Amino acid sequence: MRVVALGGGHGLQASLSALRRITPDVTAVVTVADDGGSSGRLRRELGLLPPGDLRKALAALADGGDEGQLWSEVFQHRFGGSGALAGHAVGNLLLAGLLEVLQDPVEVLDHACRLLGVRGRVLPMSTEPLDMIGDVVGLDSDPDSVRTIRGQVALASTPGRVKQVRLHANSDDQPTACPQAVEAVTDADLVLLGPGSWFTSVLPHLLVPELHEALVTTSAKRFVVLNLIPQPGETAGFSPEQHLDVLSQHAPRLKVDAVLADVDSVPTPDRLRSAASKLGAQTLLDEIAAPAVPGRHDPQALAASLRAALERRRDQWR
Repeated sequence: MRVVALGGGHGLQASLSALRRITPDVTAVVTVADDGGSSGRLRRELGLLPPGDLRKALAALADGGDEGQLWSEVFQHRFGGSGALAGHAVGNLLLAGLLEVLQDPVEVLDHACRLLGVRGRVLPMSTEPLDMIGDVVGLDSDPDSVRTIRGQVALASTPGRVKQVRLHANSDDQPTACPQAVEAVTDADLVLLGPGSWFTSVLPHLLVPELHEALVTTSAKRFVVLNLIPQPGETAGFSPEQHLDVLSQHAPRLKVDAVLADVDSVPTPDRLRSAASKLGAQTLLDEIAAPAVPGRHDPQALAASLRAALERRRDQWR
């Protein structure tokens, strides 16, 4: 089974860790709009794709043997101290070096996959760094006044309420999709959106025209995995069904086959089922939260839930 997971950060790591338990043919399509931390520094100084979310996806798909786990740990290791390297992840620097030498981000990531023993593939959603722009309310005395906020970090941490987001490319106002990412979505058997930062990790894939069209027209089954808790700033106060409403607003033509959510994270299941049905989706509630890590999915439980969802949907698809 060919599976494509779209997202970024810790949410994508969780879905990849679950999916690799189901099939070895997993492709991660990763957002490239990060402008904070080590990634933001490398992006500003070298003009390269921000490597952080790409690094996390590589680490999540690394071979489970000793060699793969060693390289995964090295990739994730951050330098301490107070010098020029402080805060940089080793994997970020290695990817940045490969990008300067090879120039082609897809070739770079394929080399990194071989180094870590990744059986699937990691791809950027675009081969050039992108900027996020959002319309935010609640920042002024007038609660309906809309202010434009630029930058992924600024949007993720805004005390206001994000209403809508869009992407900007340096070379053109319209961002261009990575062709291999479009091909992967088109050829997939299953496409997974979420979990993750809703406005800055999940929705950006729908803001790249070619990738948006591939997601709308693919013959793959489309699953959405909802977050366990609202994200402070970005989706503070959001109900589970509001996440689906925002998804529909940004991609009105997108149809979904199943929405997966943690049973304890949905206070009003009927409202979620109603919102999911507008997307054409069945709602599946399960215990998929990590018991010891608040706000994080348990990869093994999520994998079991995805398997059950696939089997249940197959019965209906026959």
